[in-house]
Amino acid sequence: MAVPIPLPVVFPPLGPDLTAAVIDWQNWLSAERRASPHTVAAYGRDLAAFFTFLTPYRGGIPALPDLADLQPADFRAWLAQRTQDGLSRPSIARALSTLRGFFKFLERTGRVENAALKTLRSPRLPKQVPRPLTESDAVATLSTAAELQEEPWLAARDVALFSLLYGCGLRLGEALSLRVADRPHGDTLRVMGKGSKERIVPVLPLVRDAITAYLAQRPDGSPDDSALFIGARGGDLNPGVVQRQMRRLRALLGLGERATPHALRHSFATHLLSNGGDLRTIQELLGHTTLATTQRYTQVDTGQLTRVYQSAHPRAGKPQGG
Repeated sequence: MAVPIPLPVVFPPLGPDLTAAVIDWQNWLSAERRASPHTVAAYGRDLAAFFTFLTPYRGGIPALPDLADLQPADFRAWLAQRTQDGLSRPSIARALSTLRGFFKFLERTGRVENAALKTLRSPRLPKQVPRPLTESDAVATLSTAAELQEEPWLAARDVALFSLLYGCGLRLGEALSLRVADRPHGDTLRVMGKGSKERIVPVLPLVRDAITAYLAQRPDGSPDDSALFIGARGGDLNPGVVQRQMRRLRALLGLGERATPHALRHSFATHLLSNGGDLRTIQELLGHTTLATTQRYTQVDTGQLTRVYQSAHPRAGKPQGG
């Protein structure tokens, strides 16, 4: 009979010590990490699948001492089984991230120490052309971003950054090049784009408030000459860290592999255009040199693009003279 866990996830039979550890871990996710029930359940399913593999693999009901004895080859066997089960690389990467988080919890609470898991590399994810998120997925990305960080100020940083990408349509490089002195004080933000071309973009109150909340929590006092977004150890935030967090988010939320930081900018343009935004205004907000670039960049139905184009282009629908 499966061991009951106080969440909608069914685990295989586990030793009493391991059962208690799993329950404590789930409670920690909910209370300390403030993870949503959806998040806790997703992590739980990954962990339950690992224990389901481990039971026949080790020939008995898993207990804490079994986890301490696992070798790199054992974890690789589990990853191989996940691949044979037909899991995609993003799903396997998420499962591995879940397992690492659980083992880190066990080590932090003095239950189990096992360095073997740290020797495994996450599956390399395929590079895909960004596609826009749905409006609901974009909102879910912003609301869930904080759940992936243990430090409150890092959680606030990620929310502020993703809000800026989606709410203002910035490129990741543009956002990471901002200094604290550049932060929005009013309704606009000055951005330095490609080719050192400067543009002014409007800032929603939600975005401005997210940046203000993050800066208030920064441990270094947020000096004006420092980068607006910094890493955990100080210094400019590495774009690879942002991309990694986005990979974790899309795996957690079940988003497609093309959900990248750049896809948030893509979504900003697409959602504005699909809701009747002026094409030339969107071109200026994105910092595109030509209107043609904006047309290729956004993904809307032909009829909608035609209607917006006809209202935006001064010669649309007019006879062309010789």
